[in-house]
Amino acid sequence: MKKVYAILFSIMLICIGCQWQLRPNDDDVDELKVNVERYDRIESLYLTTGDFSALQQMNTYFPQQTRMLIEDVLQLGKVNDSEINSKFLHFFQDSTLQVLLRDVQNQYADMDDVNEDLSTAFSRLKEELPTVEVPQVYAQIGSFDQSIIVGNNTLGISLDKYLGADYPFYQEHYTERQRQMMTRSMIVPDCLGFYILSLFPMAQGTETSQSNRDTHMGKIQWVVNEIMQREVFQNDFVTAVERYMEKYSNKSIEQMLGDNNYTRFQ
Repeated sequence: MKKVYAILFSIMLICIGCQWQLRPNDDDVDELKVNVERYDRIESLYLTTGDFSALQQMNTYFPQQTRMLIEDVLQLGKVNDSEINSKFLHFFQDSTLQVLLRDVQNQYADMDDVNEDLSTAFSRLKEELPTVEVPQVYAQIGSFDQSIIVGNNTLGISLDKYLGADYPFYQEHYTERQRQMMTRSMIVPDCLGFYILSLFPMAQGTETSQSNRDTHMGKIQWVVNEIMQREVFQNDFVTAVERYMEKYSNKSIEQMLGDNNYTRFQ
């Protein structure tokens, strides 16, 4: 039985997605390909079976992702604490979280559509911002906390925040407006938004009034709309940025994002 289990585990590890790379095809030898690394599969295996080899895989091949998940997302303690693995495993024994682990693997057994949309989105982003580095993208499972995690040129997608507006737990704990943003179709826009925000944060010394913060987010959201080629975000601040870009049509997206004089957008 142990031998069979080891074989199944090896097969699961082989299925884990590889990181983004440039791969030739018949149409365009330089087409950018972004593939989501399936860190969530190893994580789920450990948290549902307690298999130590899965934990070793997490720590060996995804050390940064594991540290960020345990320390920053779940806030269970330091990753090098002697009892941290037990805390991590015990935390997810909650019945709601065990159901979550199962539901994520069912809904996201295949992520080819997300990979394709990420590839297209980051290709367009590179056209507008050529110096931007494409991050390593991976999927993880949190506890209904943060949706996208950005750090050290990595982009983590918490799949537990994208299970659909009708997901039972969401209906009990989130407003209808919030739930409309917790769908599969929002993964790529959110990835773009959070990543662009990490590259173009509000400048230090800028007045951090609510109006300025909203305007800054409006700039980010307008760019996401442009990259996605659809109106993902619709609000007064996005509309104001649209007017600004129509007025200053000679300005590039990079110049607009770097303009911290928010009165021009209000």
